[in-house]
Order: sequence, then structure tokens, then C-alpha cells
Amino acid sequence: MTRIRRTAVAVALALVLPLPIIGAGTAFAGAGQTPAATAPPRAGQGVQLELPRPTGPHAVGVNTLHLVDRNRPDPWVPSAGPRQLMVSMYYPAQSRTGRPAPYMTTEEARLFLAMEGIGSTFPAQTLADTRTYASTDARPEHGRYPLVVLSPGFELPRQTLTGLAVDLASRGYVVALVNHTYEDSGTTFPDGRTLGCALCDLSNVTDAENVQSRTEDLSFVLDQLTGHHSTWQHAQLIDRKRIGMAGHSLGGNAVTATMAADQRVRAGADLDGRFFVPVPTGGLSGRPVLLLGNPANHAVGGDESSWATDWPDLDGWKRWLTITGANHVSFTDVPVLAHEAGIPGVDGSIPAARAEQLTRDYVAAFFDEQLKGIPQPLLDGPSPADPEVVFQQRP
Repeated sequence: MTRIRRTAVAVALALVLPLPIIGAGTAFAGAGQTPAATAPPRAGQGVQLELPRPTGPHAVGVNTLHLVDRNRPDPWVPSAGPRQLMVSMYYPAQSRTGRPAPYMTTEEARLFLAMEGIGSTFPAQTLADTRTYASTDARPEHGRYPLVVLSPGFELPRQTLTGLAVDLASRGYVVALVNHTYEDSGTTFPDGRTLGCALCDLSNVTDAENVQSRTEDLSFVLDQLTGHHSTWQHAQLIDRKRIGMAGHSLGGNAVTATMAADQRVRAGADLDGRFFVPVPTGGLSGRPVLLLGNPANHAVGGDESSWATDWPDLDGWKRWLTITGANHVSFTDVPVLAHEAGIPGVDGSIPAARAEQLTRDYVAAFFDEQLKGIPQPLLDGPSPADPEVVFQQRP
């Protein structure tokens, strides 16, 4: 299994530690002082992390689904029985209803921090309590909205795309944020179990096999949300004729692979995900695709060639954009949380808040144009307001 994002996340998350703690020795030395003999306060004590406020007009509600595919054994741990997934459902909600939603469970936070090597220095509860601007079990707004399904990168919990999910919901979308069990640092299920990353230890599984398994996960989620007997209590909110997908890293390739296998997906956005599974030679039946990545890997002539190789096979509306100064985790919540902890700009040379804003704006513009039919000049060409966004290719 290729670890194309591992180092970037480890470096960025290491910087989530508050500045006075990680730099304590240097700071004291520079001031001509000697560090105290007593142990310093634990990093993260008293820190309140929060995601940027959503930008749309709607309040946002969230609830969680536990889905069981009884027709498919778990591909990575067959002894576990049927494939089980957890899905966070974000939706336009009535203001001042529900209660503040946590970012993740404490155990999910603990396992994530442990995977990144800072579990002993940053309190899991601080990460779990990150403010999301979503409310658990809030009353839904009336109406029918396009559905966008989100798939995270390998080893990353689904919650690292929460900022994008909440923002899309605030703009008038239902968003299904999907975990891929045994492929992330840890996912908590209703019975209290938190299942870790079994796939991380399976060296005989290829990235292409992982992508193919994800396509089955994502199509199953669509079955459960849009079928005649939906498992989601607010299924009436979903406009079944307007479905899109977006994903980060391996999840980005899962989007185009799912589009190839499932005609229900009308539009897809790949956020910095290499095409381990190529776009079919015959294309995607004219359906639109947005490619949004970092320039080191995904600029024309960059280190990773799959976008250039597969670009001609994208046979519908398409854009290939990069964000100057971004790296692989710029499209997730990781650098934003680092910034909230007091260290801005940990993700490449672009400030975390700016990377978050650009990701939200361009992904939302794509779905507004392709699922809502609202023309978006932002996608027509370079904008003086967004000089970091480079149009690598467009028809």
C-alpha cells in the first residue's frame, strides 16, 4: 500500500502542539532562562480548537448512520462478518435546534493522534471537542437538496473532511461523510467498539484494490440513502437526481472509479488524489470532473503523472486546478487545526485558513454549477481575487 500522504500528515499534526510547548527549550534559551525542573503543563491544556465558520446561509445539522452490507463480507477482516460503515450526515437545519456536535469521539481522537506520533503529548479530548458549527439532531429545513458524498484519504478518519462537509451543508447540500472501516486510524461504532487500521498492516493489498473496495462502499451508501426504504430518517431532503461525490487522496480516485461503475453520480471532484485506477478509456459518459491539487505533484509536468495521462479520457466538462503553496493535506482540516493551536501556515507556504477557503469555494462552485445549474464564473478562468489558483488545463 503506497503511503503518499503519510509524511505530510505526520509533520503537520506534529505542529498541532501549541507553540510555547514544542519550542519551550529554544524559547527559554533565547531569553537567557533555564527551563524549570518541574514538568510543563501537558500540551493542549486549555486550547479550544474550532473549524472556520461555514459560509452559507443555512444552519447545519448532523446525525450518524451505522450501515451494514449483509451481502458483502468485510474485505480486510473477513472474520468480522458483513461490511459495516459509519456515515456522518450533514444537512441544512433550523437555527437554534439540536446540540453542539463533537468533532469525533475521544477514542477516535486518541487513535488518530497515536498514529501521527503525538498521542502522549496532546490530549485526545481537546481534538475531540473541536468546534464544528454543526448541531447533533437539529431539526431539518424544509426542501430537497443535492446529495454530495465525501470519501477521506487513506489512514485519515472521515472527520478530517468535516470543514468541507459543514460548509457544503450550509450552502444547501445534504452531505454524507463516509468512513471506510479498517482503512483509517479508528472509527467508533454504536456498540462502543472503535476499530483501527487493519489495512495499514496488510502489505499485499494494492492501492488499486483499495480503490475498488471503496467504490463498493460508496455505491452501497447510495443504495442505503436513496433507495425506496432509506435508512436515513431525513431522506426526504435528498434530491435523488442530483448526486455528486468528492474525495481526498485515495478517496479522490474512489470518486472517479465510482463514477465509472455507478451512473447515479452526476459529478465528481478529486482533491489531490492520484489515479491508481485509471479513468476508463471510453470516459465517464460525459459527466463533469474537477481536479484540484497541489502543484508539486499535480501541476503539468509535476512529480505525479496520472492526471496528465488520464486527462484526455475525461470526456465531459472538466477543470484541472492547483493551489500554489498547498501540499497534500491542504484540502483537509489538519492544517486548520494546527493554526487554531497557534501555528499558522504549517501546510506548505499557504496559510491554513486560505487553503480551507479556496477548497470550500472551488468545490462548492463546481457542485453549484453541475448539480444546481448555477453558472460559476469562478470556474471559467484565473481570477485576480484568487492568484493562488492556477488553471493547469481546461477545454
